[in-house]
Amino acid sequence: MTDQTPPPRCHVLIVAAGRGSRFGGPLPKQYCLLAGQPVLRHTVIAFLRHPDVASVRIAIHPDDRALYDQAVGDLGLPAPVAGGALRQDSVRNLISALDAKPEELVLIHDGARPLVSAAIIDATIAALADADGAIAALPVRDTVKRAIGTGIAETIDRTYLWRAQTPQGFRYGAIRDAHQRSAGLDLSDDAAVAERAGYAVELVMGDEDNFKITTAEDLTRAERLVQARLGDIRTGMGFDVHQLVPGDGCWINGIKIPHDKALLGHSDADVGLHALTDAILGAIGAGDIGQHFPPTDERWRGAASDKFLAHAGSLVAAKGGVIAHCDVTVICERPKIGPHRAAMAARIAGILGLAPDRVSVKATTTEQLGFTGRGEGIAAQAIATVRLPG
Repeated sequence: MTDQTPPPRCHVLIVAAGRGSRFGGPLPKQYCLLAGQPVLRHTVIAFLRHPDVASVRIAIHPDDRALYDQAVGDLGLPAPVAGGALRQDSVRNLISALDAKPEELVLIHDGARPLVSAAIIDATIAALADADGAIAALPVRDTVKRAIGTGIAETIDRTYLWRAQTPQGFRYGAIRDAHQRSAGLDLSDDAAVAERAGYAVELVMGDEDNFKITTAEDLTRAERLVQARLGDIRTGMGFDVHQLVPGDGCWINGIKIPHDKALLGHSDADVGLHALTDAILGAIGAGDIGQHFPPTDERWRGAASDKFLAHAGSLVAAKGGVIAHCDVTVICERPKIGPHRAAMAARIAGILGLAPDRVSVKATTTEQLGFTGRGEGIAAQAIATVRLPG
């Protein structure tokens, strides 16, 4: 008779409270952009996509809440936990906030390791069937020297040496007990915490790509790897038109421009965001805006079009892709778009979670020809470039 007992639930705890002093720059490394999205978002999505993961929770620095919300606030995660002075304190805070049964599994992972693979997650979870703990690690390949100053004191036997990575997995009851018993100590990782408490920890094969971003050079390396994985490059086009009627302003590319007319539509009639939404949907073969948000549905009457654009962006992310670039051209005589171009580009970038230089907004006229030239309506066309896993 086959054992029908379901596997224990697996919870992921991500440590992202560091300040990244070695990284430099204005932002902590976990919030820097990698292929157009924050490093932390890549890390979280890698686990959310895994079928065995029941929940993901993150420890952050209290000063970083706005950055956290911008990076992953739309992913439906539980509220973040305040990190501590040491990594070990942050993990202990996460464990304390987790409502889990002792036999359930916990994977603890560095927020700045965005390229963790499903294979590593699989292996770590599988090893916990027979062990108290399991960590991803790599055997040391290079000859290791112990130095005093710049002089070599001895050559170390590398036969039994491994480089620890994350995730590091444990039974919830075991790692909770181990962290409680090691309070006040500064141990280098969770495996060391478990080892000190007497728990047996196994090694599973890690991956050279599963490195921790520590320097700006590491981020450049990660960018190359992400781009290489996203080899299916697609382009989508969108076009939209809305009639001008008496009003008090026009919503265009997420910005309301003062005007003596308004755009007529079921939603806010944002002609630029509608065109761009269709371009993104077209790039991934997901139909058009009318299929996702029918104008016959009263839920969308007067709706802000940023919801439509954010939905299209989320569909790209769900496919494991990124939006590489988008370009919107607004076609009208009035209102003048030029003074608002920078704000429009920033607004689009914010909705899609892109770097500002991945968004272009332009405007042109039809030299007073046609319906746009007569001021009867405004048109917009857009092109979006999307990179998907090849």
